[in-house]
Amino acid sequence: MREAADNLTVQRRTIVIAIAATMPAALLVWLALRFLLPDIPGMEQPVSRLGFALGAVAIAVLLALLPGVEAVAHERLVTPAIDPLAGYETQRMRVNLRYLQNTLEQTMVFAGGLLPLAWYCADGSAMRAVVATTVVWILTRWAFWIGYHRSPLLRGLGAAGMLQSLLVLLYVAYRFGSAYGGMAGGLAPVVAFLGIEALLFAVTARPSTR
Repeated sequence: MREAADNLTVQRRTIVIAIAATMPAALLVWLALRFLLPDIPGMEQPVSRLGFALGAVAIAVLLALLPGVEAVAHERLVTPAIDPLAGYETQRMRVNLRYLQNTLEQTMVFAGGLLPLAWYCADGSAMRAVVATTVVWILTRWAFWIGYHRSPLLRGLGAAGMLQSLLVLLYVAYRFGSAYGGMAGGLAPVVAFLGIEALLFAVTARPSTR
């Protein structure tokens, strides 16, 4: 029991180190793109900003999600896994399948925040945040994938992109709520989410009996 607990501690430390190593780099890339890129032209109207954000989501899917689909498809084509029911999976395919599933989930979170973020941007200058958010998300997806192939614990290299998506969602939820209910309306969804997170931490901190 003590050995298992020590091993878990080592694993947690490895993931935390991987996360801590990439957070500053992701922040630096985001800030550089947000403040050094030229303004995005033609962004005066909300519909134009939404159209731009939809294009950004499409590029993110093309460069992060679709490669995962292709990686699994290529693996199936040249192995007995061409029959999905044969039960044949290489280590590489297992990692690619997990990357694909995780990226599908993260794409929903990313797109769910990016579109309203574009809506709330005031002009082409503010829209640079959409570009920065998209680029960082794609890069951290790649870091997650590469790290996962090196070691499952190194998947933490992609955590900065997940944190970014969370922060964007919290921001747009606050903007939406405050537009119709003032500060209280803005804080309500944020506090509700934080309450859910606290509950999940409390539940998972206790050993499961099942």
